[in-house]
Amino acid sequence: MLVRYLSQIGKYFLMWKEIFNKPTKWSVMRTLILKEIDDLIIDSLGIVAFISFFVGGVVAIQTALNLTNPLIPKYLIGFATRQSVILEFAPTFISIIMAGKMGSFITSSIGTMRVTEQIDALEVMGVNSLNYLVFPKIIALQLFPFVIGISMFLGILGGWIAAVYGGFGSSDEFIGGLQKDFIPFHIAYAFIKTFVFALLLATIPSFHGYYMKGGALEVGKASTVSFVWTSVTIILMNYILTQMLLAS
Repeated sequence: MLVRYLSQIGKYFLMWKEIFNKPTKWSVMRTLILKEIDDLIIDSLGIVAFISFFVGGVVAIQTALNLTNPLIPKYLIGFATRQSVILEFAPTFISIIMAGKMGSFITSSIGTMRVTEQIDALEVMGVNSLNYLVFPKIIALQLFPFVIGISMFLGILGGWIAAVYGGFGSSDEFIGGLQKDFIPFHIAYAFIKTFVFALLLATIPSFHGYYMKGGALEVGKASTVSFVWTSVTIILMNYILTQMLLAS
């Protein structure tokens, strides 16, 4: 089993090399990139906005309900919301959610092309199918930090609304907590993680879709496997990047 996993990892890195070989002409690639932006980025904004807003509110409410000691300042509600949303929720957990949405879409679409022999047809026409299929997804997901930025804003906004209109504290207290001991590098840290996660979201599901074997039933299985491995890899990279960027 270990040998099989190592061979899969080796094949994954070989895929990266093939992606940049024999590029598709720009007039075709531009159309593909715009389509991927629409499918992967624009179509994800709604679910990201909905989840971020309400999770930010839940974080604020749970923090407020745990501040049972009257001597603990109310600004900690805003402080905790900011730290939770910026450091972990927006970059990491939204990426895991997108591993389910984006990853399943990518794996199923490429897997279907494999089953219906469309990828073989591209190869027969002399097209580098990996460049044609995967490279536009990599470029489109360079906009993923924009999605995470919206998630951060809406998460904090949801926390502010929950805290103020839920009667847990004043607006000044919440905003004071947002500003308390703010470290600008935390924003950079979040976007560095997001950039790495975007590359994983584009390539791991593509790998499982491109190299799948079998029929229509295996497409669904490949989508499930790609979600699991994308999520596991994101969590692992989250630990490594946190250790490198914050613990050093």
